[in-house]
Amino acid sequence: MLKSEAVTKVFGSQTAVDQVSLTLEAGHIYAMLGPNGSGKTTWMKMAAGLSKPTSGRILFKGEPVGVKSRASIAYMSTEPYFYPWMTLKDVGLYYQDFFADFSMARYQELLKRCDLTEGLKTKALSSGMMAKAKIAVTLARDASVWMLDEPFNGIDLVARDRIKEAIIEAAAPDKVLVLSSHLVEEMEAIADKGIFLRKGQLVKEVDIETERVETGCSIADEYRQIYGAQGGTEVC
Repeated sequence: MLKSEAVTKVFGSQTAVDQVSLTLEAGHIYAMLGPNGSGKTTWMKMAAGLSKPTSGRILFKGEPVGVKSRASIAYMSTEPYFYPWMTLKDVGLYYQDFFADFSMARYQELLKRCDLTEGLKTKALSSGMMAKAKIAVTLARDASVWMLDEPFNGIDLVARDRIKEAIIEAAAPDKVLVLSSHLVEEMEAIADKGIFLRKGQLVKEVDIETERVETGCSIADEYRQIYGAQGGTEVC
């Protein structure tokens, strides 16, 4: 579905993504993990067609990502991207105009699940409310690929559970979901594949359930092992 071939992104003297090759297959939820500066956001923006690799390429169904693929790839960034004059109803109408796969009914249902109303002004939203609104409008698309960058930031525990339910409901044999998060334990109950990045490089890919059964390692154990002091201490 989505293939990254030796993708590198350089900003000035800094290499944000370094020769990353991986294949994301339909029917899976991927946890993209790593500390700040590991390249997660940069890679996602390139996969969404919002930024071009310095070298290498990312393919969606065999074709380079770009304007055409944006109709099938839904990306939620960490930054707020709604106009301040908008209400949440305006946000839905805006997405409805831009994306043929957007469902207003699904959006309204997700807002309700997140305890949000369409009359709320985006400029008055708290950081947690804004995070929930971004998730609602992104998951209201019937995309082939959803990429959510830090979807749980600033969200309370109860709302987090509801959002996890919505993410799992969105999963399907013909869909790909990619989630990045510093809340590693939250990924354990959602993702079935793990992608670990460090300093822009791909460190490891794991099948989470297979790893748990064969080694006794949780995804949090893997994280500690890869990113712990001294470059990783054996934990499992």
